[in-house]
This record gives sequence, structure tokens and C-alpha cells, in this order.
Amino acid sequence: MGGLAPAPVSAHPFGAPQQIKVAGEGDHAVRVRWLVGGTDDLTQLGIALGVLPQDRVLLDGAVIYEPADAVALAEAPAFAKYLTERIAVKQGGRSCKGEVTVADDLVAGGAEVLFTCPEPVSTVTVTSRMLTDLHEAYRTLARGPRGQKAVYDAAHESADWTISDGPSSRPAATRTVAATSSSSSALQLSVVGGVLLALVAAGAFWHHRRGRKA
Repeated sequence: MGGLAPAPVSAHPFGAPQQIKVAGEGDHAVRVRWLVGGTDDLTQLGIALGVLPQDRVLLDGAVIYEPADAVALAEAPAFAKYLTERIAVKQGGRSCKGEVTVADDLVAGGAEVLFTCPEPVSTVTVTSRMLTDLHEAYRTLARGPRGQKAVYDAAHESADWTISDGPSSRPAATRTVAATSSSSSALQLSVVGGVLLALVAAGAFWHHRRGRKA
């Protein structure tokens, strides 16, 4: 999808930034959730996609957000298509297929793209170009598993994310946990056995001394 072509003055990229959250979903999927920064950005995007009329733009290039704008955008197939064209996930250079879900309350709940990848997911490349076709100054603050963070903008559209330790390491981790548990149990048993042996030895010694005194 090419640039949407509204004049740069009509966009407002200098307010609150957009956000995305990257998370794993099962063995083969990655979920990317998008939240808009300012509500007027939804209006701008709706106009650019043809979901809202062009006359919503005021003479000075500004727009005034109305709650119905978010509803119209959330229900528009053009918005779902835009999400899958501006957000992408690749695994080893291969594209993962995305499916869009939009919250009933787009402002508060945002939209999600669930990407299904061909192989079990460990590290993937996530691209986000949301709204940079409206204005190159738009930024997106991103976060992912285990405190990972990134900032997307027109000059930095892609970043690598570690979703899990990889399928080959998960069984090893499980074995390690089991071995630690077994070792702990063995240690506890050896301690208990040692205590019992000490008690038996002490009893035998006490009995022997009483026998000598008698």
C-alpha cells in the first residue's frame, strides 16, 4: 500500500505516541496489539482511508475527533487491510500470515494482528509503519516479553524480538527443572537418612553405656 497522500500539515504526530505490544501466542503465533496515541489520529486515518469524508478536515488542516469516527474505522475493511499492510512479522525472512481483531472500543482496546508463523517461534522480526504514511514524524513505542523495548519511526521500521527461548531449549529447561527437583528430593532424603542413622547410632551408644554401668 502506497502513501495515503494527505498533506503533512493535516496530521498530528507530535502528541502522545502510538503503542504496540508484542507477545507470543502458543508455539507458532505472535500477537501484535496496536493502540493509537491521540484520538484525532483515528480521524485522520479514517479520512485518509476514505472511511470518513474529506470535509472533516478544517481549513487550517486540523480535525476534531468524534466518537463515531472510531466506530466507523473499526468496522471498515479498509482499516483491517491497512493494519496487515503496515504491521508485519517475519520468521527467518519468511512472512507470517496475519489476522486482524479490532476491539469494540477502538480507543481503549486498540486492534490486534495475530500472526501465524511456519515454524515454532523463538525470534522474529516485527515491522511497524503505522501512520508514518500520514506523517514521517509519527513514532510508536513498543514493548515485548521480558522487558524488551523498541521505538519505531520512519527511519526505524523493523526490530527483532525474542518471543521464547526456542523449541529446542524448552525441553532442556523442563529437564533441568525436573533434575533440580529430583536432586533436591535426593538431598532431602539423604539428610533425613543421615539424621536417622545418627539417632540410631546415638541410641546404640547410650544403650551400650547403660549396659556397662549395669
